[in-house]
Amino acid sequence: MKYTGSCHCGKVAFEVEGEIKGVIACNCSICARKGSLLWFVPREQLKLLTPEQDISTYLFNKHVIKHQFCAVCGIHPFGEGSDPKGKAMAAINIRCLEEIDLDSIPVQHYDGRSH
Repeated sequence: MKYTGSCHCGKVAFEVEGEIKGVIACNCSICARKGSLLWFVPREQLKLLTPEQDISTYLFNKHVIKHQFCAVCGIHPFGEGSDPKGKAMAAINIRCLEEIDLDSIPVQHYDGRSH
């Protein structure tokens, strides 16, 4: 299935393809504050609809995850990193996807203090 998503103001917009079987609620210091519900997909399944220069990046701790956000409205629609095998991945904040029934999606709680 193809989903469309964006930040609050719409400056950062994207499409992502895949099946949402579940998401992760990470409790690291940044994810807990953002309240993100993360759906991990191969990076090639994420298509930006706005120019990359419209996206701001925040790195912290080990600098392995690019926390992407909109510099205008401050919303974090996705992050980028690699899986343990080195494959490029995207962590989609499903709260930024259109027409999602959040109550129907299983949430796994994760202690992500290492990223």
